Amino acid sequence: MNLQQKRGDQIMNAAEVARERIRKGLWKGPTPGFAAGYTQANIVILPKQYAFDFFLFCQRNPKPCPILDVCEAGQYRPLLTAPSGDIRTDIPKYRIYREGILQEEVEDILDFWSEDMVTFLLGCSFTFENPLIKAGIAIRHIDEGKNVPMFITNIECKPAGVFSGPMVVSMRPIPSQLVDQAIEITARYPKVHGAPVHVGNPEEIGIVDVNRPDFGDTVTINPGEVPVFWACGVTPQAAVMRTKPEIVITHAPGHMFITDIQDEELKGL
Repeated sequence: MNLQQKRGDQIMNAAEVARERIRKGLWKGPTPGFAAGYTQANIVILPKQYAFDFFLFCQRNPKPCPILDVCEAGQYRPLLTAPSGDIRTDIPKYRIYREGILQEEVEDILDFWSEDMVTFLLGCSFTFENPLIKAGIAIRHIDEGKNVPMFITNIECKPAGVFSGPMVVSMRPIPSQLVDQAIEITARYPKVHGAPVHVGNPEEIGIVDVNRPDFGDTVTINPGEVPVFWACGVTPQAAVMRTKPEIVITHAPGHMFITDIQDEELKGL
């Protein structure tokens, strides 16, 4: 797919083209591998009255909730990470939670937006998948055309204000001989979850059946492969379900916001 084109006299980068395709309804699926090389972000949008508590929750839990950008109330263009983007339209699928209950999934949030809304952009593990692939470590959900499998664990996040909840993790099967290399590569990207939080036996972190994810899709785990678990930006959705604010808008799991930041810019931060 050619992800370069012109807007007037300017060449759009691959992230801008990807966002435009999403905005126009030309891409509606999960975003792993889309605009490869550009950082993808988890999105949490909530009323201003909850913004400080949520900011503190992220500060206390940087592994699952690493902050990339925060928009001021009513601001829908993330000035630091994607100034030409529109938070209201540039994600393939959004989730609307009311009182902690998932009410619906929508393709834009224009009808839900208000000047009271504060948007948080959090790092996403899709960012380090490109470096893994370049190192010869296959990413199973990309190869199978699926969404990454995600699980609610028994690992409790540190509470902050009204927010508390369990950590959510994403899982990728890694050949046993490549696990150390995968850990080393992903550890270079702490702003997008960094090194895994668990390797091996899923039951140790409260996952009863690794073939039945709470979010995303089941992927094949081949003989000789080890399930490796990274902290996941869906963690705030678990906190929302426990905290029950009157309204919170998030991305649907695996359907991310694509920023103008290039993955390599985040290495070591």
